[in-house]
Amino acid sequence: MKKYLTILKVCLVLTLFFSIHTVSLAQPPPPPPSIGHGGTTNVPGAGAPIGEGMFLLIGLAGFYGGKKVYDLRRTLKAKEL
Repeated sequence: MKKYLTILKVCLVLTLFFSIHTVSLAQPPPPPPSIGHGGTTNVPGAGAPIGEGMFLLIGLAGFYGGKKVYDLRRTLKAKEL
């Protein structure tokens, strides 16, 4: 049980580290449009990158799925014995 708690703590620390890391890499706002631009479609957040957040979510989903498979195999082996 202690092994699982240490693994959980390590995963939590890594998750927090990478989430803080991605927040600290925020981009500056885009420059204002030049005169005669023709439109005012400068919507804040319209071009925000979502790549790092997607990688984080996919990684966490992989860890969660792996734990579910590991637990299922463990319970099936216990039932066989």
